[in-house]
Amino acid sequence: MVRSFSFLVFVALASTTLASDVLEFTDANFDSRIKDLEIALVEFYAPWCGHCKRLAPQYEEAATRLKSSDPPVPLVKVDCTAETAVCGKYGVSGYPTLKIFKNGEVSSDYNGPREADGIVKYMKSKAGPSSRLLKDASGLDKLMAGQEPFVVAFFSSESASGLSAFKQAADSLSEDFAFAHSVSADINSKFGFNDQVVIMRPTVLQSKFEDNKLAYSGAMDSGALRAWIEANIYGMVGHRTSGNSKYFKQPLVTAYYGVDYERNPKGTNYWRNRIMKVAKKYTGTGLHFSVANSKAMSFELSEFGVDSPDEQKVYVAAKNDKGQKFKMAEDFTMDAFDAFLTDLQAGRLTPYLKSEPEPESQSAPVKIAVAKNFDKLVNDPTKDVLIEFYAPWCGHCKSLAPKYDELAEKLSGETDLVIAKMDATANDVPPPYDVRGFPTIYFAPKGGKSQPKQYQGGREVNDFITYLAKEATDELRGYDRAGNRKKQDL
Repeated sequence: MVRSFSFLVFVALASTTLASDVLEFTDANFDSRIKDLEIALVEFYAPWCGHCKRLAPQYEEAATRLKSSDPPVPLVKVDCTAETAVCGKYGVSGYPTLKIFKNGEVSSDYNGPREADGIVKYMKSKAGPSSRLLKDASGLDKLMAGQEPFVVAFFSSESASGLSAFKQAADSLSEDFAFAHSVSADINSKFGFNDQVVIMRPTVLQSKFEDNKLAYSGAMDSGALRAWIEANIYGMVGHRTSGNSKYFKQPLVTAYYGVDYERNPKGTNYWRNRIMKVAKKYTGTGLHFSVANSKAMSFELSEFGVDSPDEQKVYVAAKNDKGQKFKMAEDFTMDAFDAFLTDLQAGRLTPYLKSEPEPESQSAPVKIAVAKNFDKLVNDPTKDVLIEFYAPWCGHCKSLAPKYDELAEKLSGETDLVIAKMDATANDVPPPYDVRGFPTIYFAPKGGKSQPKQYQGGREVNDFITYLAKEATDELRGYDRAGNRKKQDL
């Protein structure tokens, strides 16, 4: 009996694990099945492809969410190592290749995001008009059952003066937000709006701490309307993802935990409601608030020294309007959160700095910069500084390393010049330095620390010497301005 029960449990778990909302098509059925779909996103992949493996969980999550959208948007995959005919037909030469199909024909290549939230928003925007006409209240019911706030216009007719401005705003924002409009007196009467544009929050995001509907009261101008939507769509404490982060302005306070409105909306709102209760006290102070999934946004948490977040724990972190970072050290309670916000507002918190320990010795020709000593070493007003930002895994950085060491050795007698490097993956890079790839090299002259110059020259030792000889605030002792070695007195 025990064995039978265990077997049934195993089968149930296996079925749950294997269940997928991504449709898998083959050479035999692709043409017949794709033509039945009004719109679909198709991924042509190879099982061994690393990029495909990284995309897989995001694609699966997006498929689940888009399955219940209005209208539904199927996500399809085709294994090109097995289904060679269909992949050849569509000219697939790399993996993954994603294409949007409409009524069986390729509509366009997919050039949207590769994470679930972005895929969902992008495909929703392709599935219909920018704003959907509501024929009855059931259309709003479907939006209310979703997970994202949306915007609805209630007008008396299609010729209403404000509807044109609304549709223009919808056209420009439809990739990010859902829009609908009503010209039905019955629908307008039911919801109590007429000649108004309203932000509405789905049931899962509704809370007693803020209004579930927010009506626009400004001029019916598409630009003003768009700005109002962008500023208000996510409400007091929005659900922030990598796909919508641009709409959350600093100063921003974020609570990271196991946010999951798909699988655990009750647990998600348990913490969000507590955050909202405290955040409401800070209305009008300029602070903005969000919640985020600690696993999906782990790259942000790593900036605050949290490299392996526990989704059962709530982490609170903030960035002010200068980009400075602050982390709540205490375990989350509403009192601790309130105290953190009070101190943040009062300027009593010390900014968090991600930094390696300061080196005990700087005897090597190349000086080591870390976040903690950056100001002292690189912003020293008495020194010109050449600073390399590198990553330990970067191949180009490894190739540069012996040349950079040789450069520092050759210029070790230049007392007004420092050759330095910093691991940009282990330390915060301060403004105004902009590091988007490795290696990135800057020259910070004595009188120009606030405006360092990015080095764009060659990477041979003589290239660096020629550059530094020309750019140095004071002429180098060992080289003239053209980079020629000076004759030394005997």
